[in-house]
Amino acid sequence: MADTRTTGIPFNVTQGSHTKGGIGESTLRPDGTLKVTGEFAYSSDMWHEDMLWGQILRSTVAHAEIVSIDTGEALATPGVYAVLTYDDLPTDVKNYGLEIQDTPVLAHGKVRHHGEPVALVAADHPETARRAAAKIKVEYRELPVITDEASATAPDAILVHEGRDDHHSGHVPHPNVVHRQPIVRGDAAAAAERADVIVTGDYTFGMQDQAFLGPESGLAVPAEDGGVDLYVATQWLHSDLKQIAPVLGLPEDKVRMTLAGVGGAFGGREDLSMQIHACLLALRTGKPVKIVYNRFESFFGHVHRHPAKLHYEHGATKDGKITHMKCRIVLDGGAYASASPAVVGNASSLSVGPYVIDDVDIEAVALYTNNPPCGAMRGFGAVQACFAYEAQMDKLADALGMDRVEFRQLNAMEQGTIMPTGQPVDSPAPVAELLRRIKAMPLPPERQWESSEGSDVRQLPGGLSNTTHGEGVVRGVGYAVGIKNVGFSEGFDDYSTARVRMEVINGEPVATVHTAMAEVGQGGVTVHAQIARTELGVAQVTIHPADTQVGSAGSTSASRQTYVTGGAVKNACELVREKVLEIGRRKMGSYHPSWATAELLLESGKVVTDGGEVLADLVDVLEGEAVEVEEEWRHRPTEPFDLRTGQGNGHVQYSFAAHRAVVEVDTELGLVKVIELACAQDVGKALNPLSVIGQIQGGTLQGMGIAVMEEIVVDPVTAKVRNPSFTDYLLPTILDTPTIPVDVLELADEHAPYGLRGIGEAPTLSSTPAVLAAIRNATGLELNRTPVRPEHLTGTASA
Repeated sequence: MADTRTTGIPFNVTQGSHTKGGIGESTLRPDGTLKVTGEFAYSSDMWHEDMLWGQILRSTVAHAEIVSIDTGEALATPGVYAVLTYDDLPTDVKNYGLEIQDTPVLAHGKVRHHGEPVALVAADHPETARRAAAKIKVEYRELPVITDEASATAPDAILVHEGRDDHHSGHVPHPNVVHRQPIVRGDAAAAAERADVIVTGDYTFGMQDQAFLGPESGLAVPAEDGGVDLYVATQWLHSDLKQIAPVLGLPEDKVRMTLAGVGGAFGGREDLSMQIHACLLALRTGKPVKIVYNRFESFFGHVHRHPAKLHYEHGATKDGKITHMKCRIVLDGGAYASASPAVVGNASSLSVGPYVIDDVDIEAVALYTNNPPCGAMRGFGAVQACFAYEAQMDKLADALGMDRVEFRQLNAMEQGTIMPTGQPVDSPAPVAELLRRIKAMPLPPERQWESSEGSDVRQLPGGLSNTTHGEGVVRGVGYAVGIKNVGFSEGFDDYSTARVRMEVINGEPVATVHTAMAEVGQGGVTVHAQIARTELGVAQVTIHPADTQVGSAGSTSASRQTYVTGGAVKNACELVREKVLEIGRRKMGSYHPSWATAELLLESGKVVTDGGEVLADLVDVLEGEAVEVEEEWRHRPTEPFDLRTGQGNGHVQYSFAAHRAVVEVDTELGLVKVIELACAQDVGKALNPLSVIGQIQGGTLQGMGIAVMEEIVVDPVTAKVRNPSFTDYLLPTILDTPTIPVDVLELADEHAPYGLRGIGEAPTLSSTPAVLAAIRNATGLELNRTPVRPEHLTGTASA
């Protein structure tokens, strides 16, 4: 029998008194205490009687023909129940993918990147499974590797995917280009003639890992009806389902998925990892199979942020107005498409930034290479572009002798601005105001490491390594602002579903909210309860575990869940409220005329008129009755960008954040300490102010990470990952975390539920270029790549 944790315990989010904890209040997370005390059950904690352990054998080379696979010794290992290769897959559907189904379940014929899955093992102990996998003999014939644009698009380039035939292949200049999106508006060449200054820049953005703390894991349990129950940490249950079922040869209703505890995501769980593999092993052995990646394997088991090369040109008149912009963005998508086409769309359509530029010439492409696959990560294409265009804004301001913030404000977009795609911005765009606010914040004191009791080395570059005591340390201040779209774009049918039930349990009205939303740490379980309390006037709300027994909620990504699934919960609650009032009219209308005539509301467990007159207790109305509604909710439609001009209403909403970074740099040792990262952000409406601050601070720190330390290093000759561990892939810790004051602006978007605006991604954009700007300000160096390393600051970096 399964541990109860495998099915997910419903979150009971009762508050202490009636209707407290509604929209606009800082309610605490129901899972917060469990997480900080170590008692929360993550997917890696699941257990089942008679459970087997799965292990994946991965390629040791990046590009090679598979000559042979010998599984005999592995199969003969005591305790091994199954060994599977490509030839053991049960159906003709052997590939999967978010948009382009180009990713093989197990490698066939060749491997295309370091760490690609080749074979599976199920055994009665995880160490047995690991040892058996190591006994599988794979003979490779290595092939040349494609690692950059030059090798990918050369006339004689080896094709990463031979015989490619997908809906993007017809409009790309080379089969090793996944997708290309130009955007042309006005006449950039003619506008350049009017410019008094022109600045250019070439920028390099490193490959960042999502680095979630909970590695990929899940449990597949074979069912008596021939199906399978899968408990897994993911971002998008229904997308997983649509990819898994065809490979297993099962109808979707026989692949039942339940969200297990998720230890962070940031885009890295949008693609499949171990889901199909665990199900295949469970169905083959007839036993539950659990797979848990170790940290080394996790670096190979999910996509990363696209590294990028960006070339920008901007011009401006001597009075500070930007005349034009030209740019070319090359994103390395790695061996498989994943979300690369959508990342290209975001990078191109947001490449101008939050500025008014009428004449643009933009091109963005994503490549197929033999580097690790890249896909969704917080900020999704807009992060790379923001790094480049914000550096350009500083260059332009400096060339004109203008204040860098005032120059941005002079060119800032506002509501009504026309985007380069021809789409008008039809909600508040307070870019200039956000910049004003962060510039007005008081700066942190100088030389904070000095005190009457001596130096506090924690405040110095190098920190507790005690490498400096202030000599050679200089301060720098930098600013940046960014724009990020909210929700899925380019004609994607972006919707969510919510089921809300209201009834009396033990003498108290209770609402239950059931969605397929993946709670990955963003706080949706709190917001959904707040919406239900606000709309239904109940104190007790239970959040049902997310599963595929309710309609899709889409992905927990693109800052969309509060907007879309929150909108679905709100709509469902409104319909439930109407049904409850219909019951009240039926039961009590005969002796209280207000039931039939007044606008009725549910507040604090009572039915009241709009004038505040109490008509009935909800318990009396609902006793013996239950109301349930399942409702889909869609935001306004979008449309694809034209493949020639890039014109089209591709996005539904935009979010904006601005940062001011204060850094201290030891110019002799090349060490950086980020002292402060102040942020101002428009959130439309803060549904849960405490959660809003947490999202902004988390996104800010993730942006700082790619600025000064985070990068997956791939060998340019072999395309092998050099640093797949938290020993060598550096992450910010609490000792690296600066002060992050946040100024929240609430300018409602009339098109969105409660006027809200997506929050989580925007601060990841502008924090990175703000830190780089501050380091440039401190050192006078150009610094056109991320992350900045000590050798870049001391002049010892190799060409």
